[in-house]
Amino acid sequence: MATSIPQKKSASTRQGFKSGEFIVYPSHGVGQIVTIEEQEVAGHKLELFVIDFQKDKMRLKVPVAKATSIGMRKLAETDYVERALKVVQGRARVKRTMWSRRAQEYDAKINSGDLILIAEVVRDLYRADSQPEQSYSERQLYEAALDRMAREVAAVNRVSETEAVHLIEINLNKGPKRGAKADNEEAEQEEEAA
Repeated sequence: MATSIPQKKSASTRQGFKSGEFIVYPSHGVGQIVTIEEQEVAGHKLELFVIDFQKDKMRLKVPVAKATSIGMRKLAETDYVERALKVVQGRARVKRTMWSRRAQEYDAKINSGDLILIAEVVRDLYRADSQPEQSYSERQLYEAALDRMAREVAAVNRVSETEAVHLIEINLNKGPKRGAKADNEEAEQEEEAA
C-alpha cells in the first residue's frame, strides 16, 4: 500500500533554486523556499518546492519540473531594482481606453512577476496629494502593485517593507510635477500636438 507521506530530500538545490532562498512567484510575489520535498502522488514520485509567503500566511507547493515554466524566478539584481525605481520617476502613461480594459492590463502586469511592469503600474496609478481622488478599484490596483514592488525591493535591499515603500514614494515624488494643474497642461499639449 502506497503512502503519501512527504519525505524530506537531503539535496537542497533544484533547477538553480535552493532551500532558504527568496524567490518571486508571479501571482503571489516574494516568497521563501522552505524546503524541497518528495511526495508520492497517484503512484508517481514528485519533487516539490515548499514556498512560504510570510505576509499572506500562505504555503505553496510547486512541482520542481514546472517552476521555470510558470515563471518562478530569483529575486531581481540590484541594478534591475534601480531601473524599476527610475521607471516610477517617469511620466505616467495612461491610455485613453475604458477603465475596465486598463484595469485588466494593470492586473496582468502585476501578476506577471516582472518588477519593471509592476513599477509601471505604480507610476501610472500614483496620485499626489494635489491630484483628484482615486476610484476604489484604482486604489486597490495601486496598493497591490506598490505592495508587490515593495516586497521585492525590501528583499533585495535587505530593508523592511516600510522602508521600501518610503524609498518608492521618494522616487515617485522625484518624477514630473503631478497634480490637477500639471495634468491639464499635459492634456492641452497633447491636443495641440494632435
